[in-house]
Amino acid sequence: MTSSRKNKTLYIDQEAQSALELVAQGLLYPVTKLMNKKESDEVSKTGMIDGKTFPFPFILAPAGKKNEKVLRSLETGEKVTLVCDGKEFAVLEVEEVFEIDPKERLMQIYGTTDVTHPGIQTTLKRLGKYAVAGNYTLVRSALSDGKKTIQEAKELIGASHVSALVMAANPLHRAHERLIRQTLDSTDLVVIFLLRPYNEKNLEYALRYETLKYFLDNFLPKNKAIIVPLENSYIFAGYNEIILDAIVAKNYGCDRLVIGRNHAGLGMFYDCNSNKSIIDRLVGIDIDIEIASEYVYCDKCRTLVSTNTCPHGQHHHISYKADSIRELLELGILPPAVLMRKELSSYILSKLYPNRFKNLEKLYYDVLPVGGLLQEHTEQDFYMELMKLYQTTSLT
Repeated sequence: MTSSRKNKTLYIDQEAQSALELVAQGLLYPVTKLMNKKESDEVSKTGMIDGKTFPFPFILAPAGKKNEKVLRSLETGEKVTLVCDGKEFAVLEVEEVFEIDPKERLMQIYGTTDVTHPGIQTTLKRLGKYAVAGNYTLVRSALSDGKKTIQEAKELIGASHVSALVMAANPLHRAHERLIRQTLDSTDLVVIFLLRPYNEKNLEYALRYETLKYFLDNFLPKNKAIIVPLENSYIFAGYNEIILDAIVAKNYGCDRLVIGRNHAGLGMFYDCNSNKSIIDRLVGIDIDIEIASEYVYCDKCRTLVSTNTCPHGQHHHISYKADSIRELLELGILPPAVLMRKELSSYILSKLYPNRFKNLEKLYYDVLPVGGLLQEHTEQDFYMELMKLYQTTSLT
């Protein structure tokens, strides 16, 4: 390979790097390279590559005056170095440079150009007017070897059928737990692709990972479920998210993808005298897609129920809205155990508000029943015991 130091340079961000890594590892197959104009036009027209579904052209069009200047100067066969965060990431052999319409690109990904749509403004800022096509070779990779992790997990228990769930677990609540258990009922191994965004506006990825791992380790059969990070870049942000999730899950070696009935990308439309969803557009990708029930808490049934089987009306139901449960945590409030397992909420609060109490030991012994022995307690211990008081019923 020609020394990358002699090449021209294009500067890309972490989201572009993530998408390029997915392709390099074969996780977005049938995509294998950055598409040229002819290939892009064909995918835009048909939504297919070699008889297999892919929702929009896979291109690289980085924004910025320096990038545009370099792109306009590139010639076929020339090598260009892709740099992310000041480090060389890949070397691309130029096949073609062609002009694109950024707004058309937004329409392909999001189905709209409405600037009030989440992500539109951010994506528009990072899109340039020129795209570069060609094959590339990674200099380094930041992705974990998820394929190896899954294969080792399959071999460990002799799994012949693997199901995938894609979730943010932001935070992990009771409906998430039920969905995981329901999926495990009809498969050998559950792979949970935990979304890792680039702008952590809510609970940090490490915190979500630890709470999910705690649940898997302590409340599920051993070695029956594993976590694999999934970089949640801009290409997954639009209405084609389910299709891309299915493609990634299949290329990771999964046989089935389970999605919730309230998934944002599961829009229904009317076509040829029948109701259809975006799932019906999936062609040539050999993976089953199952739509799971929506779970709520019913104050009449007094338990977690499926909306398909509960006879009571919506006014008796508590929906599991992750953003509202997260808001309670961010305000420092311990969510009711009916919404979230106390072991998880206690752990999260202890991390969000470290050293919150001026005299934890005094508070602990003043308001909680103790065995008489003086022991040191953590903030997580305190929240756990406090939840038990919340669940006391004799005076309520």
